[in-house]
Amino acid sequence: MEQEAYRHVPYDVEVEQALLGAILVDNQALERVASLLKSEHFYDPLHARIFETMSIAVERGSFVLTPLTLHAAMKADPGLIELGGTAYLAGLAQAAPTMPNVRDFARILHDLAVRRSLIRIGEDIVNTAYEAPTEKGPQVQIAEAEKALYAVSETSKYGEGPLDFHEALRRTVESAEKAQARGGRISGITTGFTEIDMVLGGLQPSDLLILAGRPGMGKTALGTNMAFNTARAYVRDMEAGAQYPSGGPVLFFSLEMAAQQLSARILSEQTEIEGWKIRNGRFAETEWEKFVLAMQDLSSLPLFIDDTGGISIAQIAARARRLKREKNIGLIIIDYLQLVEPSRRAENRVQEITEVTKGLKALAKELNIPILALSQLSRGVDARDDKRPVLSDLRESGSIEQDADVVMFVYREEYYLKSREPEAGSADHAKWMDKLDKATNKAEVLIEKHRHGQTRSIELVFEGNFTRFSNKAEDSYAAR
Repeated sequence: MEQEAYRHVPYDVEVEQALLGAILVDNQALERVASLLKSEHFYDPLHARIFETMSIAVERGSFVLTPLTLHAAMKADPGLIELGGTAYLAGLAQAAPTMPNVRDFARILHDLAVRRSLIRIGEDIVNTAYEAPTEKGPQVQIAEAEKALYAVSETSKYGEGPLDFHEALRRTVESAEKAQARGGRISGITTGFTEIDMVLGGLQPSDLLILAGRPGMGKTALGTNMAFNTARAYVRDMEAGAQYPSGGPVLFFSLEMAAQQLSARILSEQTEIEGWKIRNGRFAETEWEKFVLAMQDLSSLPLFIDDTGGISIAQIAARARRLKREKNIGLIIIDYLQLVEPSRRAENRVQEITEVTKGLKALAKELNIPILALSQLSRGVDARDDKRPVLSDLRESGSIEQDADVVMFVYREEYYLKSREPEAGSADHAKWMDKLDKATNKAEVLIEKHRHGQTRSIELVFEGNFTRFSNKAEDSYAAR
């Protein structure tokens, strides 16, 4: 029986030598491959160290790269000494192709490095599955494997290690350019609400934002409105050929409400047909035409709804990575935080929520997109005379407040006033009517924590019949 041929990991030392030689002949070649290649992409450890030394020398402008100057910088390297020192480096330069396409060399080495990473991940998956450690159940193993694969997929876009300050500044300038290209309004993803966008600068990449409220305040409606506004802004900007769209595709995890119910809410908001009519199919002829036209208009909206109940933070991360890779989602919304399952059970609920919030913040940074998580508030709010929420009202508040970059509360005084009607005809009833009139169709979004800027209260219009929040009339005008 013929023995199977031995397989070695993919690498190409000759291409590594050709690339290094080309840089020694023409130092500017390093600039052409710097965005594609890092020292860890080299298979030969000596070649990795040579490339790293070259990169530092060019970045600092220390010296012109030649076999002699490079040897002076690396003369103590045992690997280089073993291969002949200056003679080896001179050989690299002499053997360099006359008309090298260094970017092709860089892509070859990068792709080989990615293949080696995939082999290592595959071996880890197989070995961990065979060993079956008690602390790593199958779901944990799947989550870790997907995270590792996503990391490879991201670095194959020529990404990330530690950022030097120069690169951090470059990204800041790029963000400012995007804001300028959008008319100087926002640098992040739009919510569709003018004042919220102005205060936050839009929803910022890598931020974890919390939108909290008591039942009946409309936090799901506001989250749904934001999801729709973001997705619609993306379609509008792409159709207009905008270089930097203000919106983006949205992934909405609905842990309490079915996808069909959410889509019905969006249809009600857009058609101004009350929700009960959509549920019961009781349309007038004109409403039916409006309903069908709205369905056709909204069918291509890049809004993805996952209504899996009891989903864990690990499953959320895995599905988000896949949608980021496939659809380039720009925003994740989770309704709501307390329904997300931790990956493993903890001693108490506070520790479980801590794991969830830390996981969401880590995911926002990993995908470099904002995550908006809706949250319940404790019942203590209802027992107070002043029912405007404060940070301490967040249920299991310690970790939520600590991990969030932004905390917002939605508050509608109208909701509480309707439940406290005094006796008709009394003096109190007249005062109550006056208060109710002023509070009708009004909502407040209280920005109580903002890591990047100011906190303040923002007034919105709320139309309960259509589960719709909207800008005040003057804000809508200013937005145009």
